[in-house]
Amino acid sequence: MNIATLFKLVPDLVEELEIDAGGTSLDMTWLRLIISEFDDHAIEQAILLKERSAAQVTVIAPGVEGVDEVLFTAAAKGADRLIKLIGDFEAGVNNHSLARAIVTFLKDLQPDLILTGVQAHNDLDGSLGPLVAGFLGIPYVGYVSGVTLSNGKVIAQKEYPGGLIARIEVDLPAVLGIQAAEKPPRYVAVSKVRQAMQTAIIEEHKVGSLDPTGGIPVERMFKPEAGTRAMIIEGDEREIASRLIEIFKEVGVL
Repeated sequence: MNIATLFKLVPDLVEELEIDAGGTSLDMTWLRLIISEFDDHAIEQAILLKERSAAQVTVIAPGVEGVDEVLFTAAAKGADRLIKLIGDFEAGVNNHSLARAIVTFLKDLQPDLILTGVQAHNDLDGSLGPLVAGFLGIPYVGYVSGVTLSNGKVIAQKEYPGGLIARIEVDLPAVLGIQAAEKPPRYVAVSKVRQAMQTAIIEEHKVGSLDPTGGIPVERMFKPEAGTRAMIIEGDEREIASRLIEIFKEVGVL
């Protein structure tokens, strides 16, 4: 069983986000990038499957600043193969471009199962998982919180609103969008990551020109403008209700 896990780095929302001079993207000069939270869960789920079924785990990511450390961390957790895609990713790419670049490599790798985070907070043109599945022509199941392998099939535990959970059996190969691994992503000591840096090898694979077709062109980015402050309505329930109706009429809702 060969499992491929995809991840990308996203802006750390703890940092102050600034818009660049062009007004169409974030200023990446000093912006800290971290692994997308759901992608971290996808790597953990892949390692859990390896521990249960002796699968081989390949971790794949676009080559941007900081990605090596995340790849070595994946190796310290138990990943077998580290792949860094080399292309014009530093300038920023949409998920359509990224999916096409990854699919080019996946067609040669031919994994049985592909795991990725169900979404990322900088997705503007759809999640990566469904795009990869669409380009490969294989099934996709998202919002997965548990995975079981059985006789050439995968059983995905999928969460629905309202606390409903379904178990979906899918033929392999398939792509799963992981919302939560069966266990929280494991902590890896810095010493173990440094050890992985000495023993693990990051393979570099060049991709061709990136095709952004299907993505959303950004014409303008701006921070939300501050509006009027909150209005506190005083009085009993009848007075408050009457005042609310007046306000709704003033703004044209009623």
